[in-house]
Amino acid sequence: MATLNDALAGVTVLDFSQVGAGPTCGMLLGDLGATVVKIEAPGGDIGRKLGPPWQNGESVVSMSFNRNKRSLAIDLKKAGSAALVRRLVERSDVLLESFRPGVMDRLGIGYEALRGVNPRLVFCSVSAYGQTGPWRDKPGVDGIIQAVSGLMSNIGDAESAPMKVAVPAVDITTAYIAMGAIMAALRVRDASGEGQHVDVSLFNSAVMLQQSAVASYFSTGDKPIRSGSAAPYSAPNEAYPTKDGWIMIAAYHEDRWPKFCELIGDASLATDERFATNTNRVNNRDALMASVSALLAAHGTQAWQEKLEAADIICGPIADYDMLAASPQLAHNGVIVEMRNVDAGTVRMPGAAFGDRDAQSRVRRGPPGIGEHSREVLAEFGFAADEIDALLSAGAIRQKEISS
Repeated sequence: MATLNDALAGVTVLDFSQVGAGPTCGMLLGDLGATVVKIEAPGGDIGRKLGPPWQNGESVVSMSFNRNKRSLAIDLKKAGSAALVRRLVERSDVLLESFRPGVMDRLGIGYEALRGVNPRLVFCSVSAYGQTGPWRDKPGVDGIIQAVSGLMSNIGDAESAPMKVAVPAVDITTAYIAMGAIMAALRVRDASGEGQHVDVSLFNSAVMLQQSAVASYFSTGDKPIRSGSAAPYSAPNEAYPTKDGWIMIAAYHEDRWPKFCELIGDASLATDERFATNTNRVNNRDALMASVSALLAAHGTQAWQEKLEAADIICGPIADYDMLAASPQLAHNGVIVEMRNVDAGTVRMPGAAFGDRDAQSRVRRGPPGIGEHSREVLAEFGFAADEIDALLSAGAIRQKEISS
C-alpha cells in the first residue's frame, strides 16, 4: 500500500533556498517522495556555516535541514548559469528560493522569466517580510522575526529580559506553511494546468503561530502578560515545582479541577471563590501557584506523575534531552532517523512524522556534500558529458570529489 512518504513521487523540486526555513520545506517535500535538487553556490549554502556543533567539519544544524536531497553546486553569477537553470526548470515542477525579493529577477531566473519556460512551474519564494510591502527589502532571520512579530514580548515571565524560543520556531513554522502552500498550488495546477508564484514570509508565519494570543489582543486591546510556563487562558496549566524537580500540569477542565485538589491534599481549593472557575483561577494565578506548589513539595515528580495519571489528570515531567532520548514513546514512534553524510559520517535527527509509525521518516538520502551530485543531476536533466565538462571548466558548477 502506498504511504504518505510517496505522496509527491514524480514531483521534481529545485531548492535554491538557504539556512533554515526554505531548506526545511525542501526537506519535507523530499520526505514525502519528491525528487529534490539542492542548488547552492560552489562555497555552499550559507547555512553550512551554522555551528557549533560540528561533526567532522560539517554543520549538524545544516544537516538537520537537508536530508533527502542531492546537491548541485552552481555559481549563479557566471555567464551561462541562467541558461543552465532554465534547462532544469523545463523538467521541474517546483522552484523554491529564499533570496531577498528581486534577487532572482536580477539573476534572470525570476518567476516571470521562468513561467515562459515552464507555465506549469510552482515558484515559491520564502522571505523575511514578503515580496511586497514597506518592509520587503529588509533582511530578517528567525530571531529578528521573533522580535518584530511580537513573539518575544510573550516569552518568559514578568521579570525576564527579552527572550526568544531557543529553537528556530519561526523558520520551522514557515517551512510547514510553505510546504502546505506548495502542495495546494500543485493541486490547483493539476486542475488548471497553470503554476503560480507562492509568496511565504517569516513575518506572516510568526503572526500565524501566535493565533490565539493575537486574536485575544484584538478582542480586548490588552497586551499579553508574560507568564512563564503558564497558558494565559487556563489554570492550572503550567509547570509546578516538586520535591525533586518540576512537573507540568493541565487540570483546568471543570471535572478535573476538584479531583486534582483532592489528590494533592486540599479539597477546599476547589470551592475557594478565588479558584472556583477557570476565569477566577487565571485572574488569581499567583495565589493558585503558591497554594498548589506548597502541596506538591511533599513528593517527587515521578510519584506525582503516577498518582495524577492514575486519575486521568493530564501531566508530564519537564524533560531534558537525556530524558527525551530515553523516552519509550520516542523509540516506539520511530521519529529519530539515522543517515550518512559523505563527510560527517553517521548522523541522527528527527525525521518526518507523517502517517502512522510504519510510514515514518523514510530516509532516501542523507544530507549531501556541496556539489556531491552535480554531474549526476545534470546528466539526468539531459546535459551531455561534454557540456558538463565545459561547465566545470568554466567554474559555473562544482563537483565534489569523493575519495574511495
